[in-house]
This record gives sequence, C-alpha cells and structure tokens, in this order.
Amino acid sequence: MTRPVPVFRESSAEPRTEALPFSHLSLEIGHLYMEDIVEGPERLRRHFATVRPWVDAVRSGLGTSHTGTRPRVSTCFLIDDYFSRLAPPHELLPSLVQEAARAGLTLDYLARESACATAPAGAREVIHPAESVAARLVESPPPASSGFRPPVSRTGWLSNGRRSPAQRTSAALDPTTAVWHPPTETGARGHSVFMDVELWNETAGQRTWSCAFLAAVWQLVRLGLLRDDGRTILKPVAWQGPDFPEEWDALPAVLQLNPRAAPFTAYTTCSVLPGRFLPVEHAVRVILDQVHVEQGPLEQTAQRSAAEHVDVPAGIADRVSYVFPPGL
Repeated sequence: MTRPVPVFRESSAEPRTEALPFSHLSLEIGHLYMEDIVEGPERLRRHFATVRPWVDAVRSGLGTSHTGTRPRVSTCFLIDDYFSRLAPPHELLPSLVQEAARAGLTLDYLARESACATAPAGAREVIHPAESVAARLVESPPPASSGFRPPVSRTGWLSNGRRSPAQRTSAALDPTTAVWHPPTETGARGHSVFMDVELWNETAGQRTWSCAFLAAVWQLVRLGLLRDDGRTILKPVAWQGPDFPEEWDALPAVLQLNPRAAPFTAYTTCSVLPGRFLPVEHAVRVILDQVHVEQGPLEQTAQRSAAEHVDVPAGIADRVSYVFPPGL
C-alpha cells in the first residue's frame, strides 16, 4: 500500500484574488478633455443638461433585476489630466460637481485618466495599469496570416484583422505588376470594417499611451477585471472635503463623492459620451477583444452574477455599451 506524498506550494505562487463588490451597472456621465472643462460652468451646464435625459433612459431601461430588487447603478466621471493640466483641481472640480447637481445628477465617483497609466498603490509604491494591460494583449491572428507582421509589443499597433501588404509581391519589384490586397477584418460579416489602433508612441524613450488604450484600461477597471498580484487597483477613496487639492497628483485615482453610492465596479458599463469619441470607443472594443484577463477576476464576476441571477456576457467587449447623444 502506497502512502500519500504531501505536496507543498508557495502561497505566493497562487495569489489570492481580492474580492470586490459589484453594482449591476457603472454609468459614466462624462469624459471631457481638460480644454472643455476650463471653458467654465456654462459649458458644463450644457453637458449635464444634455446628458440627463439619456441617463434617465438608461436607468429606466434596466427595470428590475432578476431578483426583483432595484438595480444597483453607480455613476462616474473621468477627468483627462493625462494629456493636459490647464488648471488645478481646486479651481475646476467645484463647478463640475455643482453643475451635475444643478442638472439633477448625482456624481458618485470622480476618476483621473492619468491613473490608468500610473497610480499610487501604497505609501511608497506605484502601479502601472496600462503596462499591465499591454503585457496581456494576445493578438488575434488573421486567417492565412504569414507571421510577417511584427508583434504589438514592438510596434504599439493593434488591428482587428489583416493589414494590406507592406511590400510589393512582385519578385522584380515592378510597380506595374505589383499586387495589392485590401485589409480584411477578422470575423467580418459580409464586408470588412478594418481598424488599426495606435496604443502608444515614444519620444526620446518616453512612452505616451493613446486615449483609446487608456479608455480600454478604464473599462477594465470599472468591470473589476484588473488586479495587481491579486490586489484591487484604483480602489475608490472617500472624499474628506470640503476643498479639493491644489495638485492633480494629490487627488486620489478614484474619488468617492457620494458616501451612499453603489459599488464602483460593476457587471456591465455604459458611457454617455460626445459623438467625437465614437472612433475612440470602436478602438476600445478592438483592444478589449484581445486582452487576456486573469481567471480569478473572471470567476469572481461569474460567481457573483450567477448568485444574483444576472446574465453577464462572456465577451469582455460585450459588457460595455454606449450612448452618443446628439448635440453633446
């Protein structure tokens, strides 16, 4: 009779996935450039007045959850402090909060876009969410791919299909006999809608993440699908008030303005955005379709939603929805 052999594992080899609370929906009621906000209260007033009926429509469209309870919805607003910082938060944010309230909107969470690139994770520690997501990109190989295309880790470009050839196919390089092939979308239905997305560029060794890539990180954060060795990243910090700080870096990555807010992370997201963001959000979906998400967060979402009898799409990009109101 053989005796069982004990197996020892390092606990650090299997990091525990920190549990998160979930709303049914994370509703983004604004994502403005710094240039928009510095225009003043009138600009913000127009924005929230236009957004308000669409926010009401999204909420009413949820009805009641399968458990018969009122759906948990949290609202958020993303500030672009990554590409420009034209004014400090203590000058800009009071009018933002006031104008949202004037329109009858409750602003639960305020987030900084720069935190999707680099954010504090402790007294002396920082994390790099964008780098973490970039390391998890798994390109979808297009049909009949030859492997000629350099990987996204080298180029910083990600597509949803097969690009046009980058070199002539004629052996003699004769332009009169060169063959051109159109780009094709992977999984196209009838006709292709091909997209090539720039994720970052570099100048003098300094990497600048694209708006589309940071927006993809933002969606993953709201869906509760990003972790750092199992730990939650960009965890909301309660606002101590009454004044906002004088420096953007002194503002928490995600600031909880409403103490009674539903959880920041949610099973699904919806963003009410100006139409100019439509191509950016198309790019976001291309990115989300090619991100390998850790199994721990995926299982946590699946278990929680199943316990509440809430159907959550299997595809990450399918958990994200948008409203593009006219005139916004």
